[in-house]
Amino acid sequence: MLGCLTFVAPFSPSPLLSLHRFSPLSVPSSPSGLLKLASRRFSITATKAESLSTMAVDAENVGSVKRQLALLFEVSLRTTVPSEPDVAPLVEPCAAKSGVKFGDYQCNNAMGIWSKIKGKQAEFKGPPSVGQAIMKNLPPSDIIESCSVAGPGFVNVVLSRNWIAQRLQRMLIDGIDTWAPRLPLKRAVVDFSSPNIAKEMHVGHLRSTIIGDTLARMLEFSHVDVLRRNHVGDWGTQFGMLIEFLFEKFPNPEDVNEAAIGDLQTFYKASKVRFDSDPEFKQRAQQAVVRLQGGETRYRDAWKQICEISRTEFHRVYERLGVHLEEKGESFYNPYIPGVLEELNKKGMIEDSEGARVIFLKDVNIPLIVVKSDGGYNYASTDLSALWYRINEEKAEWIIYVTDVGQQQHFDMVFKAAKRAGWLPADDSLYPKATHVGFGLVLGEDGKRFRTRNTEVVRLVDLLDEAKNRSKTALLERDTAKEWPEEEVEKTSEAVGYGAVKYADLKNNRLTNYTFNFDQMLNDKGNTAVYLLYAHARICSIIRKSGKDIEEVKKNAKIALDHEDERALGLHLLQFSEVVEEACTNLLPNVLCEYLYNLSEIFTKKFYSNCQVVGSPEEDSRLLLCEATAIVMRKCFYLLGIVPVYKI
Repeated sequence: MLGCLTFVAPFSPSPLLSLHRFSPLSVPSSPSGLLKLASRRFSITATKAESLSTMAVDAENVGSVKRQLALLFEVSLRTTVPSEPDVAPLVEPCAAKSGVKFGDYQCNNAMGIWSKIKGKQAEFKGPPSVGQAIMKNLPPSDIIESCSVAGPGFVNVVLSRNWIAQRLQRMLIDGIDTWAPRLPLKRAVVDFSSPNIAKEMHVGHLRSTIIGDTLARMLEFSHVDVLRRNHVGDWGTQFGMLIEFLFEKFPNPEDVNEAAIGDLQTFYKASKVRFDSDPEFKQRAQQAVVRLQGGETRYRDAWKQICEISRTEFHRVYERLGVHLEEKGESFYNPYIPGVLEELNKKGMIEDSEGARVIFLKDVNIPLIVVKSDGGYNYASTDLSALWYRINEEKAEWIIYVTDVGQQQHFDMVFKAAKRAGWLPADDSLYPKATHVGFGLVLGEDGKRFRTRNTEVVRLVDLLDEAKNRSKTALLERDTAKEWPEEEVEKTSEAVGYGAVKYADLKNNRLTNYTFNFDQMLNDKGNTAVYLLYAHARICSIIRKSGKDIEEVKKNAKIALDHEDERALGLHLLQFSEVVEEACTNLLPNVLCEYLYNLSEIFTKKFYSNCQVVGSPEEDSRLLLCEATAIVMRKCFYLLGIVPVYKI
């Protein structure tokens, strides 16, 4: 550590600072307003003599330590370099270097400021002196215990133990929802899962469904109105084939039901074989498409029957996963396509090319086809219409598409066309915006795409049932579980089995492929849902063994963080809000998974190993730390779509 200067501030809060903020759920209409909101949510007016009221900071964003420190450093920056009003505070948690941490958080503005003012302001001799000035100009606050400057002006902050304890105490009384981040938007669309009608949901739909559900949950927790959209493939030429085959097999429409058709995937394959081998059938199927699109009652009714049977199968999967969606499939947007294309045509965007109607895009070597050479519409025309509808009719400010990385180019082209049309701003940091959330493949242990032994893709419902059954077998090997009622065994097996499948996916960076392995995901050691669920159950067991009513303890006891491992646990709990915000902003569920695993490790290997709870003089305080940990873990589980277990 170079040139380290320590500063312990006289932290007496004062209400003198004037704070102005945008309403958390109000987005400015002008691009400049949006830009300011994206980069900094608060406008602060201060002089060197002013100090920041902790109460005022708390009112803005109760849970986020990072944002509260940023407010303090913003005051300091305005005083330190008043000639640079656009410099935003760069505050991050401190990372350990060679096993040593110089603080809890760090402000990293000094080097950037020095590059701007070098040669202009004589009072500064380099980044360290800028850092020292930033530290000295921090307003008094009871958030901070001490500060130091290290290296090229890094300002390290150590948080007050008492303040951390008070924050935890307030969360226990007011609830963890007070720690929810506030994002600068009102409404988002999350487009996920999106299976095709008449085809089974298979392991390829697993990642979109799980990732999309978690993103929706995190955004909802962050006060965003989320429209969960299931953009099912329920329209197109394949329906002519399916309808005509249905008429052949069931001349009487009243005979059509799920039991009669049987496996819809087999039905689809049989119709495809007939389509490919019988020219007369193929011609009838093509005519059926025209009649369906023309709205003939008989063909519409058959289409509805096929869709409804598919939905029943989809529901079995969604029920197991605890996922809720609202279906708005391709057919919903079909009536909007002519009007949307007419608007784009009037803007001079659509051109003729080799019999098709296309949009040429800058820096893209292939055109976006919006009308095929046969006059039919395609994915691009549907997706453009869906995007138009979501922006103009549903008033969404962030439209998120969760599909495999193979569709990245398609969505990039759709978004470029939307920007050219003026639907989306050119600057991706402004709202409204559209984002493609890509993900990698699910692989088998052979390193290839996950399939059954007969090379078929794995049915998702079968995979989930196997996870539950394996979980149940492992659970019944425990002596305690053998005495449980059957209903409790079933519920716990489902929570652990389905949770294991979800967490094994979500803990990975979504862009990477991952290997599906039941033995690994159901292991009760390591970074697995089983380990985390059992850790939560053990915390609940500690509280039960105390024999105390935890609600009474909350009312009458105070948290103290005198032991280093108590403080380490308290600090990590307090960082929950900013972790959720980071996971939301970057659309990366693995960030939350990493936080949850680290929380469990800190509790188990530091706090619980070194700080006796039941029977200690600090029992009540430590019971409150156990309760706070369990509450945060349960919220993490909820955001990941995992059901907690309370005993093992």
